[in-house]
Amino acid sequence: MHTFTVNGKTVNLDVEDDMPLLWALRDELGMTGTKFGCGIAACGACTVHIDGVATRSCVMPVVAVAGKSIQTIESQGDPILAKLQAAWVEHQVPQCGYCQSGMLMAATSLLRQNPHPTDADIDETMTNICRCGTYQRVRAAIHTAAGNALGTKGGQA
Repeated sequence: MHTFTVNGKTVNLDVEDDMPLLWALRDELGMTGTKFGCGIAACGACTVHIDGVATRSCVMPVVAVAGKSIQTIESQGDPILAKLQAAWVEHQVPQCGYCQSGMLMAATSLLRQNPHPTDADIDETMTNICRCGTYQRVRAAIHTAAGNALGTKGGQA
């Protein structure tokens, strides 16, 4: 039995120790906002927060999150995530949308650690892959959520 917290609620799962957290969230808990992309922690579609740290859940075994706090895209009440979601809409970031939950979770972690990132900070930290190539829009949305001058529609983001 594995016990951990997901979006503020304690869960108990009777699954194999090596089951990736991604599949525990999706298949066992029905939380399908976290996406499967590559299965090798390269693309970032599966990004969640584990004890506040952006983590690729496709390679994180459930046994490693026992007693920890997990935040997924389905979480409510995170003001940074809410600002980013609004900025994502404002800048029309998503195209296909598949990578967006992982992107948003990575961006939330970035802004929590660095409330006013530069373009270089964003480029270095945001390692998620977007097959539609909306990286410029992602950068602009992060600046908007951070309140940076570059994030305005008339800026250079």
